[in-house]
Amino acid sequence: MPEENHNPSDPLASHHRPQNLSDRIAYRLTKMLRFCADTFFAKRYGHRAVILETVAGVPGMVAGMLRHMRSLRRMEHDNGWIRVLLDEAENERMHLMTFIEIAKPNWFERALILLAQGLFFTGFLILYILSAKTAHRLVGYFEEEAVYSYSCYLAEIDSGAIDNGAAPQIAIDYWQLPADARLRDVVIAVRKDEAGHRDVNHDFANQLAK
Repeated sequence: MPEENHNPSDPLASHHRPQNLSDRIAYRLTKMLRFCADTFFAKRYGHRAVILETVAGVPGMVAGMLRHMRSLRRMEHDNGWIRVLLDEAENERMHLMTFIEIAKPNWFERALILLAQGLFFTGFLILYILSAKTAHRLVGYFEEEAVYSYSCYLAEIDSGAIDNGAAPQIAIDYWQLPADARLRDVVIAVRKDEAGHRDVNHDFANQLAK
């Protein structure tokens, strides 16, 4: 996401500028993966969301699991990180369940989900073991891109390029939306979630840096 797309007065457009080698690695890796997503899906935002959300559900679970085992091993409190990370993983999983109802992925996309999840799970597990700070910074940048992507998705809905259909029932129940909620309401709710995950993971990375 180009930095000029970030409006400092808009909390949804917050951006952490890379400050060291670890940050730059995380940022460049994010940009590379963003290029892959743009190449495969372009403006097919519903299908893009299905693939990206199955990957987005991995970091919270992996980090939560590793910190859980660390807490047990050291017999010390984790200051609430585990619960936050597991809640993040569950939230991302509900994003996936929602967009499966919206995009209805075909067999090829489902196979791509399995491949993406397997590769990312393995890579993120190794990265978190080697550098938890870099891993959280990476997720922070991922979430920045997610906020930007959902903003583009919203713009396409508002322009009429994407039909603002009825929200699936799973989304209405999860976010407690009005019974007549539309796709636009779902995208706004998901984007808000992603902005929260962005801030939490950048904060975790900052704490680990200290």
